Amino acid sequence: MKFAVIVFPGSNCDADLLWAIRDVMGAEADYVRYDESSLEGYDGVLIPGGFSYGDYLRCGAIARFSTIMDEVIRFAEEGKPVFGTCNGFQVLTEAGLLPGVLRRNDSLRFICKSASLKVNNQTSFTSEYDKNEVIQLPVAHGEGNYFCDEETLQELIDNNQIVFTYEGENINGSVANIAGITNKAGNVLGMMPHPERAMEALLGSEDGKRFFASLLKNFGKVTA
Repeated sequence: MKFAVIVFPGSNCDADLLWAIRDVMGAEADYVRYDESSLEGYDGVLIPGGFSYGDYLRCGAIARFSTIMDEVIRFAEEGKPVFGTCNGFQVLTEAGLLPGVLRRNDSLRFICKSASLKVNNQTSFTSEYDKNEVIQLPVAHGEGNYFCDEETLQELIDNNQIVFTYEGENINGSVANIAGITNKAGNVLGMMPHPERAMEALLGSEDGKRFFASLLKNFGKVTA
């Protein structure tokens, strides 16, 4: 598989994603700028964290209108994998590829720490984890408070779209402890924590490796 790591003005975790998928996992990957109009030759899309366009309106709201997003939406509609972490999650909700919104943390403070997450391993992004496994991934966000209405929450539950939940401490006030969700088709995933920052024991956790291993295993045979 070959991945496009989308870079917006203000992205600051693009190098982390590229390193994780290319240097650690061995897949092909390139940076693709926000103003490009084609994703020809790529099999998957990764949207990094950061502060796209400085978050001057709402997080991800301006990035959603970048030229490359039409291609990202096409990718999603074709069933190819699209993954967004942190600011990338915010971009995906603003683009309508995932339901709900991300609001200010209920503490109104930026959170930078390791978080405990319970994993739903019944998805294409998490199949390499054990059932209900609790993992450690770092978070770094000020607007990670996931919110949706009761009807949408029930749909997420009924369709098995909730992939990661905060375990023990709901660090940002998210509805139902939600840390990551997929679309109904299961090929678009957004999450606040950073699996790309948990690829080596030296960094405090290797729990992110199985996330990318799941992605490569399950989508490789679909998009190859």
